Amino acid sequence: MSKEINNVSTSFFTPFNIIAGIIVVIGLILTGLRFTGGLAAVTNLTDYNPWGIWIGFDLLVGVALAAGGYVTSAAVYIFGMKRYHSAVRPAILTAFLGYTLVVLALHYDVGRPWRLPYPFIVQQGTTSVLFEVAACVALYLMVLFLEFSPAALEWLGIAKLRKLITSLTLVLTIFGVILSTLHQSSLGALFLIAPSKLHPLWYSSYLPIFFFVSSVIAGLSMVIFESTLSHRYFADKMDEDHHKEKDRITLGFGKAASWVLAGYFAIKVVGIAEGNHWHLLSTSYGLWFLVELIGFVALPCFFYAVGVRDKNLTIIKWTAVWTVVGIIINRFNICLVAFNYHLPADERYFPHWMEIGISIFLVTLGLIAFKFISTRMPIFYQHPDYEDAH
Repeated sequence: MSKEINNVSTSFFTPFNIIAGIIVVIGLILTGLRFTGGLAAVTNLTDYNPWGIWIGFDLLVGVALAAGGYVTSAAVYIFGMKRYHSAVRPAILTAFLGYTLVVLALHYDVGRPWRLPYPFIVQQGTTSVLFEVAACVALYLMVLFLEFSPAALEWLGIAKLRKLITSLTLVLTIFGVILSTLHQSSLGALFLIAPSKLHPLWYSSYLPIFFFVSSVIAGLSMVIFESTLSHRYFADKMDEDHHKEKDRITLGFGKAASWVLAGYFAIKVVGIAEGNHWHLLSTSYGLWFLVELIGFVALPCFFYAVGVRDKNLTIIKWTAVWTVVGIIINRFNICLVAFNYHLPADERYFPHWMEIGISIFLVTLGLIAFKFISTRMPIFYQHPDYEDAH
């Protein structure tokens, strides 16, 4: 039996609101400095290091961690795993907010953000990988908006438009998977043009495959992570289906993550063999590469498998957190740590504290939006007027 949950906390001065409010105020001040003083006023970016933490974290990490949207919708609507249906709307919401923040973050990183639409309407760079990434991200953001919109339309009581959009669910899911496959892999392809800048252990002709497969891992782990936090902080907003299916989702996605991690480990080893870079594993960069490969790929694979075998939800949930950290480390390694590795230490990039502050500000905006939407719209429960339509 579903229920509509409308109770929204009226207390404004909660710990979350106070901390988020402080971060937002500081973030707005830093935003003002960025758009009045330019990139030089708030960043340590240079001609040698034009891509910093805003690309490494806000874009590469953000897109990867938002992959739960296409992974979950594909599992439910394409592969028919209806038992995970309750995870779809939270995953789509997380993905929609994630991609929205990625686009917002690009406005900070690009020198003249008002020219972001330029490649689409003035001079199409159809031979550019970056153009393909931009086009796919823009289109997928539209798809995510449409996939999310039924929840908003149910909240607003617009039944006819909601019925029209839900009739397109399968089409939107297929289109979303195609676009995700393209841009997740193309983000890795961006680094193929810099073989002399990226350390050989991270540089590989398989980079597009690495990025796509690791995005699936990130998506599965983020669904588990998001589900864990949601059941802790939004349990009173959930119906019986969400409460009953939470363990099944954790076990099912943990099992899938274990298999994909095993495959990812195998192709990473193939990448080393293909470049014949075994001798580099004994260097300082090689040791850090092994920390990433063994500590954040092999070990999570093992612990996911153990957690699923023993039906130990605690192990699976903590492994999901560890895996998400591993994805972040991988993207940082490729974009920052192992990039321009040959430069002297004093010429290497390290983010300005204002860059970090703006990234925290953007993440906080996402958390505020998630909380606002989840406490008002039917994300964790079926709207009573549309139960038969789900």
